[in-house]
Amino acid sequence: MHRLHHSALIAVAFVAPLAAQNPPQRQPQQPARTPIKFDTTMVGDTSLFAPLNLPPGNEFRSGSGMAGPKYWQNRADYDIRATLDTGAKTLKGEETLRYTNNAPDTLRFLWIQVEQNAFKNGSLNSYGFPSESRFGARGFDGGDVIDRLNEIAKTGVQPPVRIRGDATMMKIDLLSPLPPGQTVTFDIAWHFNIPEHGADRMGRDGSLYELAQWYPRVAVYDDLRGWNTEPYLGQGEFYLDYGDYTVDVTVPAGYIVAATGTLQNPTEVLTPTEISRLAQAAKSEVPVHIVTQPELADGSAQPRKTGTLTWRFRARNVRDAVWAASPDYLWDASSYKGSIANSYYRPSAIETWKDGADMARMSIMEYSERWFPYPYPQISVVEGPVSGMEYPMLAMESKSSDKYELYNVITHEVGHNWFPMIVGSNERVHMWQDEGFNTFINYFSEARRYPEKGDLRARVAADRAQVEQYMQHGVDEAIEVPPDRINPQLLGENAYVKTAVGLSLLREEILGPQAFDEAFREYTRRWAFKHPSPTDFYRTMEDVSGKRLDWFFREWFLENPRFDQAIDSVITKQVGDTMQVAVRFANRARGVLPIHARFTFSDGSTQDFDYPAEVWSTNTTYYVREYAFAGKKLTKVELDPGHRVVDIDRTNNAWPRG
Repeated sequence: MHRLHHSALIAVAFVAPLAAQNPPQRQPQQPARTPIKFDTTMVGDTSLFAPLNLPPGNEFRSGSGMAGPKYWQNRADYDIRATLDTGAKTLKGEETLRYTNNAPDTLRFLWIQVEQNAFKNGSLNSYGFPSESRFGARGFDGGDVIDRLNEIAKTGVQPPVRIRGDATMMKIDLLSPLPPGQTVTFDIAWHFNIPEHGADRMGRDGSLYELAQWYPRVAVYDDLRGWNTEPYLGQGEFYLDYGDYTVDVTVPAGYIVAATGTLQNPTEVLTPTEISRLAQAAKSEVPVHIVTQPELADGSAQPRKTGTLTWRFRARNVRDAVWAASPDYLWDASSYKGSIANSYYRPSAIETWKDGADMARMSIMEYSERWFPYPYPQISVVEGPVSGMEYPMLAMESKSSDKYELYNVITHEVGHNWFPMIVGSNERVHMWQDEGFNTFINYFSEARRYPEKGDLRARVAADRAQVEQYMQHGVDEAIEVPPDRINPQLLGENAYVKTAVGLSLLREEILGPQAFDEAFREYTRRWAFKHPSPTDFYRTMEDVSGKRLDWFFREWFLENPRFDQAIDSVITKQVGDTMQVAVRFANRARGVLPIHARFTFSDGSTQDFDYPAEVWSTNTTYYVREYAFAGKKLTKVELDPGHRVVDIDRTNNAWPRG
């Protein structure tokens, strides 16, 4: 999901009442600087460097961070048939769900997610988020209505099953136990009224519809927690098993539909001209107009103007399927190494969206070249009321004010196809493991397309300064906090920015780009189409980099310390033509980071000294070094002159003071 502009968040988080819980607006006036509160808790305690208390490796998850020899995950395959009623603003659907139990456990019940129930009166969402907030329902009373839910027996009989729950999680008691290696099949029918604002993750705007969280889907049963039954409240996102999907969507004949997967019946829903243009786009790096403005205006964009048409899509090895539909969509497409990049947008958005297909193409090119090849046959970016939301092969974005803002949103949502669509982490518990990772890889993509808005270092520096501001005001939180427990006004800073800054520190200041990139790529490869935990990430980064990082993972992800390095004292002594110098570097907060010191001499020359964070491992309060400079007179010592690390008080970073 797209983070709100984080330059605004520090002001909102610091001065706005928590009960308001409305999304921050852009560019509010900054509050007056408050006195810095030093975090002296456990300063001097070297337990920061103790081994993390991680679960031991086992046959399911190796101590090296890779999947073990008996790793397993369950599978859910769906055949879905849905009809959009634009007059009643409802969706009616039927599905066949095939659930395969690959666990070593026999299952006697399943948990099904019915997430439209978040928009029912009296839901947990309505209690947790004000109605007009970003994740609120805006006064809409909706919810899933289950019309039929039968377990399909091997005899062909479809007896009803017993269900329990009217919240976003529904328990199904199986007619008979499901042993390891066996599959159970369900026949489900349901309908719901489509909310206009579905927690900024789905919804409608006039005749345009964006459908997500739209079908009953099975929760994840895994080796770490059994059934994952965290409710859907709107702020926490999703955790889903992989499977194959067929999705048949019936809409009014004038509509254009974009969806997860590949269109299976183009001759039934597209004109011969559009089919020809799509074939051209499949071989073109330059966007091709599939549906044009004149065709929208004269009604020739569809083979039939009255009645309904059914669009049929198929997707393999994905964890979700969504779609968007509008009678006003323009459609552009290009391709990258066999994957088509589609862009769908209304004429009112053409000024910023005319390059949407190229933005999508560049995004999958950047992430494929740097981290892991894009495995799917297409990527679609769709314009609509959702400000920014990610799904397999499809990303939802709003109009945006300019091309820079639009690219930042598109490349962020497209980047989510790597985290968590390919690397299938648990977003509802560990939001940072996809939002933060994705924000980190966005730095490279944004700098590549629009270097005039800042190179990689400048973009990271801006976010690092934001993290420092939050720490200075004492409003930041630990990263490893489930998203539904994070103050909504701190969500962007915590799960997105702080995580991305931490990964940048790990890459640039601790491991180095080569070691970090090798480890991060290997983490992505190891856990592609699997369910990694934070422990698997920690262990893979250590395993591949060859460096113990307990201290860093503890301080940056698990705890919430501050960081404040200082020059405590400098002693100089002249011996002949040599100046002997002793410097006592100080660490005045719990967190530790590498030391970057610059020495300046009377002749204007400088010399830099860099020390790894491990120098604090036996004394996290002071670190003393002695130097000898022949023929030079020392005039200044400064810590971190390039602002490479986080430091909440830079007034104590230089000698002499002032």
